[in-house]
Amino acid sequence: MKTTLYFEYARQRPDRTRIHIEWIQQVIDCPERIEIQANGRIKKWAKIVKENKYLRMILLEDGETVHNAFFDRSFREEEA
Repeated sequence: MKTTLYFEYARQRPDRTRIHIEWIQQVIDCPERIEIQANGRIKKWAKIVKENKYLRMILLEDGETVHNAFFDRSFREEEA
């Protein structure tokens, strides 16, 4: 999995250390929702059942490089 330096830095935050690489790959492979930002970056969401939360991924324009990953407290299932 390709990542940005920002992602590697952000993963060190206490609220991000519990996000497993397998979950990140799950969101990339099987998102429940996808949006393209104005800058071309790709947002993907999927529910992580074990946490009962939605994980949001931000990928660079290439669709492969992970820029950010975090549990999205504002995501609502009815939006999916």
